[in-house]
Amino acid sequence: MTSTESPTESIALLIDADNAPAAKIDFIIAELASYGVVNIRRAYGNWKKPGLISWEKVLHEYAIQPLQHFDITKGKNATDMALLIDAMDILYTKNVDTFCLVSSDCDFTPLILRLRADGKQVIGFGGQKTPSPFVNSCTRFLFLDDDDRVKAVRKDKATSANQLKQDTKLMTVLRNAVETAADEDGWARLGPVGSHISNQGSFDSRNYGFSKLSDLFSAIDLFEVEKSKKANVTVYSVRNRRR
Repeated sequence: MTSTESPTESIALLIDADNAPAAKIDFIIAELASYGVVNIRRAYGNWKKPGLISWEKVLHEYAIQPLQHFDITKGKNATDMALLIDAMDILYTKNVDTFCLVSSDCDFTPLILRLRADGKQVIGFGGQKTPSPFVNSCTRFLFLDDDDRVKAVRKDKATSANQLKQDTKLMTVLRNAVETAADEDGWARLGPVGSHISNQGSFDSRNYGFSKLSDLFSAIDLFEVEKSKKANVTVYSVRNRRR
């Protein structure tokens, strides 16, 4: 695909309206546009509930189909089961490349694992309270309830660099990706580095406060980043010098 072409993958957007903020739908739709076309748009919930009024206001604006599911038993939600059944129907009957699940409910983790086992990409959106099994099972997951973490680059880079270096898991992932993709001189192109990271699990630099992966590397003094005139970005692990 050339730089002038738009992504054409077919996307199914499935929203657990009981566990997702309607105020973030514009961000969700804009983000999915970078992956392809959202041909299926459905929101599940008991629309008799006053708490879903905010979703009712955006359904028509974003061409989202509301699907009604009453709470059959107190304390039990039929919405989850309906979303799961529809997801499996779509998997087997529609030509969909990517599924998007908007929820903070860990009960959807087995569904995500099943979709990924069939080779589908799964993009997740939810709150900071979303359990880690749900987050980690997605191809990519973005938090919706903290604009600073989702959209903005950290202003205090000195402080954030120290915080990032304390994240042992993150440092291991970044270093391994750079060293795996590195050439004989120890420099690695950002594209293969990003692919190596994404192939390991859900990751997005915006969840750490940086709009680009290159900005995340630049903020950490354990790496060197070079940008060429052709907009190519390469990364070097300072640890290589010690070998």
